[in-house]
Amino acid sequence: MSNRPRSQRFERGLKTRREVLGPEYVDKAIDGADDFNWAMQELTTEWCWDATWNRPGLDRRSRSILNLGMIAALGRSHEFKLHVRGAINNGITRDELKEIFIQVGTYCGVPAAMDCFRVAKEVFAEMDGALDG
Repeated sequence: MSNRPRSQRFERGLKTRREVLGPEYVDKAIDGADDFNWAMQELTTEWCWDATWNRPGLDRRSRSILNLGMIAALGRSHEFKLHVRGAINNGITRDELKEIFIQVGTYCGVPAAMDCFRVAKEVFAEMDGALDG
C-alpha cells in the first residue's frame, strides 16, 4: 500500500473501511491514488470511515441500512454496489436487502428500486462466483 504519511485517524478509518468494503477494493483504491486524488482518499478514510463510521451510537448494520437508502436516493450506482457488499459484510441478509430496496422504491421511486435490485444481483453473482471458485 501507499507509502504516504498517515495519521492515526487514517489508520483507524482504513481498518474500518477494509472490514466493511473488503481489503481488495480498499487496497486497490489506496494503492492507485496519485498526487491528484490522494487528498480525496485521505479525506474519505479519515472523515467517513473514522470520524463517522467509528462513532458510538449506531452499529455497522444500522449505518449500512442508512447508506443504502441515501446512496440509492442519490442514484450513485458505483458507490451503491460497494455498500451492498458492505451491508452483507455487516450481517444484512439478502431478504433484508430486498425489503430495504422495496422501501427505497416507495420513497425514492420505482426506477431507483429497480436499479438497487439490478446492482445487488451483480454483487450476489460476484460473491457467489467467489464462493464457487
